[in-house]
Amino acid sequence: MGTDSSGQQVNDSGAAGVIARPIRLFPAALLLGLVLDHLLPLPAAIPRTGLVHWIGATLAGELILIGIAIFAAGVRNFTRAATPLPTNQPARMLVTTGIHGWTRNPIYLGFFLMYVGVGVVVHSPWILALTIPVAVAIRYGVVAREEAYLERRFGDAYREYTARVRRWV
Repeated sequence: MGTDSSGQQVNDSGAAGVIARPIRLFPAALLLGLVLDHLLPLPAAIPRTGLVHWIGATLAGELILIGIAIFAAGVRNFTRAATPLPTNQPARMLVTTGIHGWTRNPIYLGFFLMYVGVGVVVHSPWILALTIPVAVAIRYGVVAREEAYLERRFGDAYREYTARVRRWV
């Protein structure tokens, strides 16, 4: 057992052992969705012209912009705390302030908002359908493993944080 630079006790120096890095999962799902759109086309729920198109495009743009803002705030928090962003490196510090005081997973939340926004703006039913498998993979293959790791690493400090701040929103 040791302490980090802020005096927090840490128990584990390893990494979370996630199934895949989320920075690769989301683009892979986007690419798979686009490939499936060409190989097995499904009818798009949003027409490509008219008022419904513009409403969909506006909502998609807002999702993408909000996703970018939430993602950037999460990255900024990690950078300021001098803790590595990649999930395959050990956490140096438990980040609980800023956007992390509102959601425990702002980077993944931002990714999801951007992902769905892109799916809507490119009229891809496959990208939108793949949201469910991506969510399951992120929740159980990434977040659950990160949470177990952070609890081992930061103990009571992490348990107190999870009691205060919701996983998503």
